[in-house]
Order: sequence, then structure tokens, then C-alpha cells
Amino acid sequence: MKNVILVFSCLILLFGFQTGCRNERGLDPKEPVTLTLWHNYGGQMKETMDSMVDEFNETLGAEKGIIINVTSISSSNALHEKLVMIANGDTGAPEMPDITTANPKTAVILAEKGLLTDLTNLFTQEELAAYLPRFIEEGTLGTERLYIFPIAKSTEVTFLNKTVFDRFAKDTGATYEALSTFEGIANTAALYYEWTDAQTPDTPSDGKAFYHSDSLFNLTQIGCRQLGSDFIDEGQPNYSQDAFKKVWSFFFDSAVRGHFAVFDGYASDLFKTGEIICSTGSTAGVLFFDPVVTYPDNTTERVELMILPYPSFPEGEKIAMQRGGGMVVSGTDEKKAFAASIFLKWFTSPENNLHFVSSTGYLPVTQEAFGEMMTKEISSIEDKNIQSLLRTSIKMQADYDFYIPPLFDGVDVLQKNYTEELMNNAAHFRAAYLELLKTTDEDTAFREATKNALEGFTE
Repeated sequence: MKNVILVFSCLILLFGFQTGCRNERGLDPKEPVTLTLWHNYGGQMKETMDSMVDEFNETLGAEKGIIINVTSISSSNALHEKLVMIANGDTGAPEMPDITTANPKTAVILAEKGLLTDLTNLFTQEELAAYLPRFIEEGTLGTERLYIFPIAKSTEVTFLNKTVFDRFAKDTGATYEALSTFEGIANTAALYYEWTDAQTPDTPSDGKAFYHSDSLFNLTQIGCRQLGSDFIDEGQPNYSQDAFKKVWSFFFDSAVRGHFAVFDGYASDLFKTGEIICSTGSTAGVLFFDPVVTYPDNTTERVELMILPYPSFPEGEKIAMQRGGGMVVSGTDEKKAFAASIFLKWFTSPENNLHFVSSTGYLPVTQEAFGEMMTKEISSIEDKNIQSLLRTSIKMQADYDFYIPPLFDGVDVLQKNYTEELMNNAAHFRAAYLELLKTTDEDTAFREATKNALEGFTE
């Protein structure tokens, strides 16, 4: 009997030693599993992403038996095209990566083809509760499954050339507070146009535009939502609602008068030459604002960037766009999917997530990271623009609701057509307005130039 017990004990020890080398679901540090990763974090963000992948591989990855291998870094559009090729089974399509960044419109296509893992079973409810609810909600794609895991998000904020604005404010009494509302921005833009126009008295009607929106489509969706309506109704724009007419008037009236820029591009480009001094756009765009403005006469000026919360209509709610994607996991291998979940948990742990967003302009995704940890992290960040951005983000996270835009077939085409038509209309009626200014006053010229403009646009 003693011999039997001894043998049995040895077998238990041997079995324990062998299985002790393995983690859950077959992971083994002696035979690590390699996960291919595609992402769209290029430029200044690539260095941060590379260092974090290396850190994971050398620490928790080595302990668990997981190696992350980045095999593709592409723009969001290029990544979308490659993933759609995979989903469609196109000839020449690359092999599906184990993990990839993806936005909702891409993830929907992959999920419909059964190519994604439902991450719900890889995270406990307690673990998921640590993340901002809206970020998790967007990742479900309107289902009860979790397909997109949030790793870094963005919203939209107001960017302001503080240096020029302060000179303007000193002469005119303009205030930062006015920029908290859309009406305030429109009124301030009119004042700015007059102020810059007066600087060249020999050239009438050459005032400068004050403001530009990086996405008129987003502005319209958010403006309507703030006013209690939805711009998109069952996949189609609802132009008859009062909320849309108010948003239309905000942009169109100021654009025709020259107070807002009519520009097919990002506001950061107009900031570089001093063509505008205020804009709304993604927090991730903070990296593209140049600290030096080069004016048309080749003079330069170093300027300070100020970042304010997204504006709202006074009678509406404080709502801002939720932007950015996340990471999705291929649904072809259970062991790899489990390994991927370990990487995602590590990457989005508050400390690591803050390290990532502190140099990228994105926002962290957990409740804890938005608390005291971020406040402490801000003081150690060298980039003043990122500091300002994160302070504003903390305020918005507390005061705002984040809007998840609808997903449907053709949304990209609708957005493109809507934006082009809106800008073409504004440019056309501005030309008519300027022509009428030669013979009449501003208000009369505006009324005559824009007669039936809204009706024509909606038709």
C-alpha cells in the first residue's frame, strides 16, 4: 500500500509539473503561440505602439506563451479595403490576421461573414464593467455579442489659436465662453470677420473666416441629436425636421457671409497659414496642429493651441460624437482568441492604456483611467497640447453623453454626397452674395442671394 501511495503521489507531482508549464486553454511558454497583428497607428503613434508590443512580448507574453507579431501597418482606409477583400473571398486577398484594428463599418462586414470572435465569453462581466459603457456598447454592433474591443477612443473638441484669439478679444471683447455654443461661435465668427476686414480698409469684404468643421456630416448628426432628433431615419436623412434646419442655418448662413471656411480638408491645414483660428474635429487630430503659423506674406508666428469642449446648442443637451474603432479578433482558432484576449486586457489596463493615449491624442477606455490616474498622468506629459486635450476630455467624460452613429449600407456614400453638396451650395451662394454686395447692403444681399436655398438643397 505504501508503494502504491508513493507511485500515485509521484504521478500527481509529475502531472502537476507538466501542466504547470501550461496556462489555460493550451498556452505554453515553452511553445509560445504567435498572433499576427494589423493596425493603423502610423506616424508618431507607431513608435508608441511598437514599444508596447515589445514590452508585452518580453513580460506577460513571455510568461503566458504569447508573441504578438505586427505584420501590417496601414491607413484606416487601406486596412478597410484589405479586410473587405478577405470578407468577400477576393482573389489575391491576404490571410486574415489574428488581431486587427477596425472601425464599426468594417467589423460589421467581417462579423456577417462569421470571421470574428464573440469576445463576450473571454471577459467576465466584472471585467467589462471596468470600461466606459458607451465604448462597449459600440463594439456590440447592435447585437448581444461583443465584436470590437475598445483600446483607445476619440471624440470631437474645439481647437482654438489662442494667440490670435487673445489679440482679437482684447480689441473686441470676444470671450472663450461664447465658444461653448454653436450660436456663440457664429456670433464670434461675424465679429472676427469684421475685425480682420477693418485691418485692410482699402479692400472691402476681405475679412477672414473664423471657423471650420472637419466633418459637416458629424456636425449635422450631433447638432440634431443635441436638439432631440435623429438626422438619419431608417438610412435616410430627415431634412424636414426643425433640428436639421437649425443646424443648416448655423453653417450655411455663416459660410455664405464668409465667416466660416468652405474647405474640403482638415482644419489643421488652414491653421498653419492663419486662414482660420477655430475648428471642431477629432481629438486624434491634435498631433497635426503646427505650433508655427506661416502667413501669406511669409512672416511666421509661434502660437499656442487651446482645446475646449465640443459646442452645443443652448436649448439642447451636451452630446459629442464617439469616434475611433478598436480591435477585433479572428474567429478561426479558440486558443489564439484566448491569447488575444490576454493581450487586449493587458493593453487596456489603466496604466498601459494611459501610456498609449498620452502620446497619441486618443482617450483611455476604462473608468479608472479617466479618474485620478489621468489627472496624475497629465502632469508628467511634456506635450502641452496633449495636456490640454486630456483635461478637456476629463470634463467632457463627466458632462457629456457620447453619440454612437448609425451603421447601414451606403452610409459612406451618403456622407460623401451630403458633404460635397453642402459645400458646393455654400460656395455657389457665397459667390452670388459677393456679387450683390457691389450694389446693396449685406443683409439685403444675403436675402436675395440665398432665396430658396434650403428648399433647393433638400430637393
